[in-house]
Amino acid sequence: MAFGMSADHGSFPRRIVCLSDEAAELIYLLGEEDRIVGVSGFSTRPPEVRSKPRVSTFKDANFDAIAQLEPDLLITYSDVQAEISREASLRGLAVLNCNQRSLAEIFDTVAMLARILGKADDGGRFIAEWRLGLEEIASKAARFTRRLRVYFEEWNEPLISGIQWVEELVEIAGGEPIFPELRTRRKAEDRVVSWEQVVERNPDIILASWCGMKVNHDEIRARPGADKVSAVRSGQIHEIPSSIILQPGPAALTEGVRLIHRILSETVSPDRR
Repeated sequence: MAFGMSADHGSFPRRIVCLSDEAAELIYLLGEEDRIVGVSGFSTRPPEVRSKPRVSTFKDANFDAIAQLEPDLLITYSDVQAEISREASLRGLAVLNCNQRSLAEIFDTVAMLARILGKADDGGRFIAEWRLGLEEIASKAARFTRRLRVYFEEWNEPLISGIQWVEELVEIAGGEPIFPELRTRRKAEDRVVSWEQVVERNPDIILASWCGMKVNHDEIRARPGADKVSAVRSGQIHEIPSSIILQPGPAALTEGVRLIHRILSETVSPDRR
């Protein structure tokens, strides 16, 4: 069955196993949460999603449990869940694998999911609201007389710099990413950097978000040559919860970017705001 082609417009898909956290949050925002019958074990937004059956980690899925839920659509995310998507297809399940990497792709994905659920107008309103919010933050950041150099650390072993939407949000919030040449590289392994490169580029602020793991500030401060980095010397190492920045959806566009902007605005001295 093709998306949106059922006799009752918007009734397909009726039973969604949503292994993509940002998609689950969007479906709740659209008021269609009753269609979700299963989620990832890492799903946290909104808190109500915890009441849904948990049928996967991020990389592995319990297909016996999924089969019992009788889904008509499985939503996955990125190349990291490629094996889940492949296995689901081999088992005859309908699969939608989203792979958004930039802000533009996030908005396109929101629009697509809203259309699939028969909520195109609502999706459009959310997109307009989020775009306006980003414009307001960018307008405030434009009053900074200096853009702070920001190193966003997505993982620590190996060191991985920020994915494109994160780097774009850092810029909107008033920062200047120190690895702009890596942002469009879609695979994490292509954004691996060395600590020596970080030291050389000397960020004013380090924002760290280690997906699924608490950031260890002491480990960062203990790295060779860390005492030469402005961010370390001034104590500007900040954790950004992965649930609000490493999910390419509503959370990053709202809470995530607002937190980054607040950190940057509090770091810039008052006479530079």
